[in-house]
This record gives sequence, C-alpha cells and structure tokens, in this order.
Amino acid sequence: MHTSTLLQQKVKNMPAWALSVYAALCSFCVYFCMYAFRKPFTAAGFTGIEFLHIDYKVWLVTAQVIGYMLSKFYGIKFISGMQGEKRAVTIVKLILLAWLALLLFAVTPAPYNIVFLFLNGFPLGMVWGLVFSFLEGRKATEFMGAVLSISFIFSSGVVKSVGKSIVLYWHVSEMWMPFIAGGLFVLPMLLFTWLLNHVPPPTAEDVTLRSARRPMTRTERKEFIARFLPGIIVIVFTYVLLTILRDFRDNFSNELWNELGYGNNAAIFTETETYVSLIVLLCMSLLILVKNNIKAFMINHYIIIGGYGLALISTLLFLAGYINPVVWMTMIGTGLYLCYVPFNALYFERMIATYKVRSNIGFIMYIADAFGYLGSVLVLFLKEFIGVKLSWTSFFTNAVIIISVIGIAGTIVAAFYFKRKYLSDQSTIQSSYA
Repeated sequence: MHTSTLLQQKVKNMPAWALSVYAALCSFCVYFCMYAFRKPFTAAGFTGIEFLHIDYKVWLVTAQVIGYMLSKFYGIKFISGMQGEKRAVTIVKLILLAWLALLLFAVTPAPYNIVFLFLNGFPLGMVWGLVFSFLEGRKATEFMGAVLSISFIFSSGVVKSVGKSIVLYWHVSEMWMPFIAGGLFVLPMLLFTWLLNHVPPPTAEDVTLRSARRPMTRTERKEFIARFLPGIIVIVFTYVLLTILRDFRDNFSNELWNELGYGNNAAIFTETETYVSLIVLLCMSLLILVKNNIKAFMINHYIIIGGYGLALISTLLFLAGYINPVVWMTMIGTGLYLCYVPFNALYFERMIATYKVRSNIGFIMYIADAFGYLGSVLVLFLKEFIGVKLSWTSFFTNAVIIISVIGIAGTIVAAFYFKRKYLSDQSTIQSSYA
C-alpha cells in the first residue's frame, strides 16, 4: 500500500485525543520551521552599515514587515478562498520562495539587498492562515491552536539563538547567516508539511459544536463585515496597537538585550521565550474545557485584559527598580502573548462558533493582521525615519504603558458590544419561534 495512503488511514483511525495531539504537533513544527526563514536575521546587528543616514537593520526590518503586511492584505481574499487540497503544496512553495529571497539577499551587496527582505516577507505572511486552516472548526481547536500559537513565541527565540550562534561560533557573515539558518530547516519543513496534510477534515460532531468552515465568496465576506462592523473596528484597533508592541519586542529584542547588558548571551532569546511559551500554552489550552461558545468567547476578552495588565504592571515594576531585566522581559512577553495568542485565531474561532456565521478564520484573522502590521510599519517610520530619537528601551517602555491602558479599555468595549450582539440575536431567534 502507498505510504501516504497508509498514513492517512492510520491518522483517520486515531482516537480523538491522539488526532488532536498529532495535528497540533505537526502544525507547530511546520510553523516553527517557517520562522527559521523569517527571524534569524534579527539576531544580527549589521553594525556600522547605514543607508540614507538610517540604520541598515531598521531598513531590513521595515522592508520585511512591509512585505509581511502587504501579504496579509492580499491574504484576506487568498486565504479565505483557498481550497483544502491546495494548502500543503502552497505552504511549501511560499517558504521556498522566501528562502530563495534570503539567498539573493546574501549575494547582493548592501544596501541593494534590502529589497530581498521585502520579497522574503511577502510569501511568509500567508503561511499562518494556511496552517491554521487544518485546525479550525474542531472541538479541540483551542488546544491545537494554542500549541500552534506558541510556535511563534518559542521558535522566535530558538531561531534567533541559532542565527546568533551561526555568526559567533561558525564565523559566518551576518549577510549569509539568514540563508544558512533557513537551510537547516528545509527538510524538516517538507516532512512536517507532508504529515500535516494527512489531518482529516472536521467530524460531524465538530461541525455541530463549532459550525462548518468553508471557502468564502466576495458576497459572504461583505455580509460578515456588515454584521459585525462596530465590534471589528474596536477589536482590530486594539490588535493594531498590540501588534506594534509584540513586533517591536520581537524584531528588536537583540537591541533591547544589548542595552540591558546581555548582548553576548546567544541563549537569552530561548531562555526567556521558553517560559513565556509554557505559561501561554497552559492558559489557552484550558479553554478547551469550556464547551459553551459565548462563555469561551467572553473568557478570551478576560485573558486579553489580564495580559495587558501583566505587561503594564511588570513595566512599572521594572522602571521602579523592583525587578531585573530578565524577569521584566519574561513577564512582559507573557503579558503580550496572553493578549496576542487569543487574537491569532482562538478569539475568532469562538466568535464564528458563537454566531454560527458562514466564515473561516483566515478571513477575519487576515483583516486584523493586515492592519496590525500596517501599524508596525508606521511605528518603525515614526522612530527612525521621522526622527524620534529615544533609546530602544525607553521607546519600548513608554509604548507598553500607553498601549496597555488603551488595550484594556478597547477590549472592555468590545466585550460589551459582542455580548449585546449575542443577546440581541438570541432575542430575535426566540421571537421568530413565538
């Protein structure tokens, strides 16, 4: 019997818990590998290189984020309309295109190679939606989604440690390091994408509990936006601010650690992000125990508010000198990701299940992500290109305080809106049966 067919039968016959673990681990590994093509370059300093009197690394980060942002806008239609049988091969093609861009980045002299970081970011921006589409609409989606989501916390730290180590211990130039780091993960990426492609579609029970997820037409996308427009505006606005914080911490953690006195510690990225990953995984996985969709949807709001609160309190304690930099970076990472992970599909998973609307995660998630990364690009321009000259740490701490306060207020408003929307819908349904 063909190997693929045999594996497909074995996966299909797995107990529900084993299938959930299988799908979660495969998706985690695919996205972990993707990060090796996206983040290692941020562990390099590219010291002494400028372009138009602007730090060269800022240009690189900005170019990649712009590519990633445009990918999210393109993905609103592309991901929401993707047919299931094309997902796996599309993931492979997109990641290999990003790797090719890193090769061209290495062989092209600075600053002309900046454009290849843009070309690297564009295909990678669509991978998340394709991977999560294997997991959505299932009774165990919270667990699988939480495992997948911590991949971008844990893997970001690991691949930056890998990149830093390649430069420090293999004596590879900072220009070639991103391509070499990606090359270490090509074969694992192919293997785990192949394994992920054998996950069967949701069962009838899954559909009953969470609603069916299908490709959306243009009309359905418009109807979804019209139905939830006020809530979407509020929650996307708070997500934009959150993405700015999360992306800044992720892209410039090397500069933050340098200012905090840990510049020569390659393992510091992995050490802090491992603790963050485990805490966030535990908190988000517990949502699988909540069967009632509206209750779980509201709990997502409470978790997000708690995450903002943790980021705010830890920053105030750090500024007052009560905690050291490692504790602060770990606490603030935990707080930000307790906010960020729910938005990366788990929040919208329960939203769709609550209102039983024809939609899929890719559509609404990519709307939020598109504007989120647009905000991240604007902040990069604000700090470096317009001339806001604060240290990395000062800029970050000020942003955390302001955005956390706004985020808490916005999430409270969104919770009230969606709860009232649900009660209104239920009242309309009951009236129709009266």
